[in-house]
Amino acid sequence: MKVTGFISLWMLFSLPCGQLANPAEHEDVVKHAIKLHRGKGAVITQRKQWVLESCRKLSGLLRQKNVVLNKLKNAIRAVEKDAGLSDEEKLFQVHTFEIFQKELNESENSVFQAIHGLQRALQGDYKDVVNMKESSRQRLEALREAAIKEEMEYVELLAAEKHQVEALKNMQHQNKSLSMLDEILEDVRKAADRLEEEIEEHAFDDNKSVRGVNFEAVLRVEEDEANSKRNASKREVEDDLGLSMLIDSQNNQYILTKPRDSTIPRADHHFIKDIVTIGMVSLPCGWLCTTIGLPTMFGYIICGVLLGPSGLNSIKSIVQVETLGEFGVFFTLFLVGLEFSPERLRKVWKISLQGPCYMTVLMIAFGLLWGHLLQIRPTQSVFISTCLSLSSTPLVSRFLAGSVRGDKEGDIDYSSVLLGMLVMQDVQLGLFIAVMPTLIQAGMSTHSSIFKEILRILILIGQILFSLAAVFLVCLVIKTYLIGPYYRKLHAESKGNKEILILGITAFIFLMLTITELLDVSMELGCFLAGALISSQGHMVTEEIMSCIEPIRDFLAIIFFASIGLHVFPTFVIYELTVLLFLTLSVVIMKFVLAVLVLSLILPKTSQYIKWIVSAGLAQVSEFSFVLGSRARRAGIISREVYLLILSVTTLSLLLAPALWRAAIMKCVPRPERRSST
Repeated sequence: MKVTGFISLWMLFSLPCGQLANPAEHEDVVKHAIKLHRGKGAVITQRKQWVLESCRKLSGLLRQKNVVLNKLKNAIRAVEKDAGLSDEEKLFQVHTFEIFQKELNESENSVFQAIHGLQRALQGDYKDVVNMKESSRQRLEALREAAIKEEMEYVELLAAEKHQVEALKNMQHQNKSLSMLDEILEDVRKAADRLEEEIEEHAFDDNKSVRGVNFEAVLRVEEDEANSKRNASKREVEDDLGLSMLIDSQNNQYILTKPRDSTIPRADHHFIKDIVTIGMVSLPCGWLCTTIGLPTMFGYIICGVLLGPSGLNSIKSIVQVETLGEFGVFFTLFLVGLEFSPERLRKVWKISLQGPCYMTVLMIAFGLLWGHLLQIRPTQSVFISTCLSLSSTPLVSRFLAGSVRGDKEGDIDYSSVLLGMLVMQDVQLGLFIAVMPTLIQAGMSTHSSIFKEILRILILIGQILFSLAAVFLVCLVIKTYLIGPYYRKLHAESKGNKEILILGITAFIFLMLTITELLDVSMELGCFLAGALISSQGHMVTEEIMSCIEPIRDFLAIIFFASIGLHVFPTFVIYELTVLLFLTLSVVIMKFVLAVLVLSLILPKTSQYIKWIVSAGLAQVSEFSFVLGSRARRAGIISREVYLLILSVTTLSLLLAPALWRAAIMKCVPRPERRSST
């Protein structure tokens, strides 16, 4: 074993030598190595002779490399002392010599790194998978570092070439007189070079040594084109603009977010095509749902299913589409707040606060009970129960959109109770997102530290409650001192020009969104509060702003519901239809019963009849379970199978929601009001 390891070790010395020798010697070395490996036609003396010759060649190459390095150093000193050369020519020649020095040093390092890797492999156990995995990881890291060095060397060569061109231009300028136009263009060129140097961020060099940054191999691919000849020039342009797509080893796809040269405008054509496609396909899907009596939002979800990964798979910029769709949620909740006046909020604030809290506690209790019977981890049971306890605010907002509801004397309007409870659930959503890291740590910790985790969760809840108090204090200040003068100024400046009004209202929405986000409360709550604050200025203000914002909301809501359809997988639903229907009906019935029970306890006796409508509005699962589920899956709280079950149950419950809502409206709402509510 020692003799074989020694010979194999020196065989690696010979391979780089063969690569540096002529092709005939390289072929002889390879053939001899194959014979040694197979044990054919080789005697001990020939092996020793072969090893000695290989070592002589390697040592000779190393000596030659040292001689060349000394000559390069002398050449660099000679260039620097040469007074006949311009600064540009000196920079170019010195840069070229330094690059060649790096090339020689890197070639030598590669030889000895390969020898070290072979030695480590020979010392290992061929049955030890962990050791082989570690060796593979180290080789992969070495290859990544080599690729980075080679990339840097290529960039340096480009810079050297640029210096050479500048030196040639300077020589030409010295030999001939320039016209006025040439002088102007030369000044513009120098100014453009300075501009590029000023705006260039060097993000690669600045971040490659940052802790937590890893080097990975990625594929750069271009868009598939049916007619390569017709689109050849287009692809060349896209190459220059950097609009290709990168794919890593985990099949994640990346697009350009910020180019190196910011002076050239660029557009993400994939994203443009995706938005255009969604807009065209949403029309027939929404039209079809309207024809058969379903809300148009289900047509938009069907559009997402058809274009998403489970359908035609034509949407490339999924993350960008979902991001744009989030603005649909923001504007939807703003209009909800615009219709939800502070007077209504004061009337139902106790019910809005108590109802969701009681329902969440009961859902978690039932989840822990079923989790104990089915032997599910407590953290997983708590997470699933919390996800299922949330209801969809955008969906219910669409149910209530445009309805004309008047409160009966002494009664509470069901829309006020329902929207108030949904807003409180949005607050709970922000609280749960904030608690998730602690929940993850609690799932990984031992039983001895559970008390500390519970204490940490309680402290975090206290921080969120403090943030909520700060948010409402800010709202009180804005309502008292700022919102009135701000709107009057907007109204005065926007006469004959609605752009200022739309921009001013949008800026106010984003301001409230930013405030709640900075205070670690959900951004959705900030949008709702922005609408509620503006609604305090009166009915005429509300009508004017609603007429301007509604078209924007409608378009962005189409994108949002289509993005939900991107995560609906019909094949999985069909395969497990029986199980999913049972789970969905169980969840819907449980939420309906718990809502009726809680509302029976907290509603006044004169308003008990609205508990059926409010419970029907809450008996579905929020689309934000997609977000929570994806985060929990990445964190390891839930498995892939549980994640798909949550997505499917959420989708089916949203599909059942209109039928349940209409049944409740038909049963509990008088006929004149029923017509406007449906």
